[in-house]
Amino acid sequence: MEEHIANTCRGGVQKCHNAHQTATSGLIFKESFLWEKSREGRCAVSIPAQDVEESLLDPELTSDPPELPQLSEMDVVRHYTRLSQWNFGVDSGMYPLGSCTMKYNPKTNEVQAARPGFAGAHPLLDEDLCQGALEMIYNLEQYLAEITGMEAVTLQPAAGAHGELAGMLAIHAYHAKMGHQRSKIIIPDTAHGTNPASATLCGYESINIHSGEDGILTPEAVAAVMDEETAGIMITNPNTLGLFEENIKEIADIVHAKGGLVYGDGANMNAIMGIVKPGDLGIDVIHLNLHKTFSTPHGGGGPGSGPIAVVKALEPFLPVPRVQKKDDRYTLVYDKPDSMGRMLTFHGHFGIMVRAYSYILTMGAKGLTDVSKLAVLNANYIKECLREDLHLPYDRPCMHECVFTDKFQADNGVSTLDMAKRIMDYGFHPPTVYFPLVVHGAIMIEPTETESKETIDQFIGAFKSIVQEAKENPEILKSAPHLAKLSRLDEVSAARKPVLRG
Repeated sequence: MEEHIANTCRGGVQKCHNAHQTATSGLIFKESFLWEKSREGRCAVSIPAQDVEESLLDPELTSDPPELPQLSEMDVVRHYTRLSQWNFGVDSGMYPLGSCTMKYNPKTNEVQAARPGFAGAHPLLDEDLCQGALEMIYNLEQYLAEITGMEAVTLQPAAGAHGELAGMLAIHAYHAKMGHQRSKIIIPDTAHGTNPASATLCGYESINIHSGEDGILTPEAVAAVMDEETAGIMITNPNTLGLFEENIKEIADIVHAKGGLVYGDGANMNAIMGIVKPGDLGIDVIHLNLHKTFSTPHGGGGPGSGPIAVVKALEPFLPVPRVQKKDDRYTLVYDKPDSMGRMLTFHGHFGIMVRAYSYILTMGAKGLTDVSKLAVLNANYIKECLREDLHLPYDRPCMHECVFTDKFQADNGVSTLDMAKRIMDYGFHPPTVYFPLVVHGAIMIEPTETESKETIDQFIGAFKSIVQEAKENPEILKSAPHLAKLSRLDEVSAARKPVLRG
């Protein structure tokens, strides 16, 4: 596979070596504040004739009215249109953020989520009036249980970190039920950054262990710290280096032998679904990012959905209510004495569930498997194509993302940040930089499965041109970006003395 990718790379990217810039300065608007545009008497809407009796407000409420801008309809439309043009999203171009999976998602999923029967359903509807919604929740849980190889699923957690917390609460409840609450949890250095926080919220002390020289955990490192006071291990697989934890089954056996449980961070499930079932690897509880692997681009502040899937021993501790199917009717069950209670006011972020359900039904088993294969193929293609241009800290097949460093460019005074800023001038959103923390000067790239070879070749060509610039004219990188709306910001001053207006 590696040799084939390398040969394809040498042939396919050659023409992109002198990549042209796909971004231009164009018409970049400097938008004013609405209050600066405001003029007395302008009104963007025509208010209909009053057909109710006038009722004056309390004078105390109107003595100092709020200063609201007065604008014409054209002012309002242009204002929000221009603001939208400042934004770069996955609909604009490639978004190669490692660990965030900013992939394009089919618009049909948005259509299904916007259907009035789903979008307009109130969460307090009587069960008889929301059988379709309950059926969707029930079926989606069954699909996710099948995909993960687990016994049961709850869709209630609102996002990835919330799912982590739910998973750790299940582990905490399990040990309490067993009569011996434990005090520690093992967290590798390649785990996702929110793992220690989730463990701490459950009262656990995080025991950090280092991965081996090949970027994955060794059974020996786990065995050295696993004891009867350790609740288990939180392990991200594939890990934040984009590498598959090949020793996961042996590690799970070590943890289980001492009565511990294995928490799997499934944020990177988009690399292995249809290929590997975490339940078959010894994982006891795993969270998924529906807003990442199963439609809806990740990031941007939400909404998200972070369901957890568990083995049978942990099912009693899942949040209530649980959707139960009896004959052809779906009901909400609250009578679960060992439940951790509610994780959210109602049933989770329902719109994200509809998108994920639509995505799974559209793709089918083969389609979901192809997603994983293409995500891995694309990442390895980039790795092979840039291996001579950027330093590769772990020279081995990766999964859905590949990690480089700025080691080759450091002699010319060019840093990871410089290259990330410069690639904006070529029309690409920068990849993730300086993460994972275990790699100095990290450049983490995730192309996802949805980008075409032509787009990926353009991205590779842009990076090759930037690497050449770093050798011949490093100053152009140090002052980049040059075509963006704003030039390079003083990040230190911005962090210490933020200006929040404008």
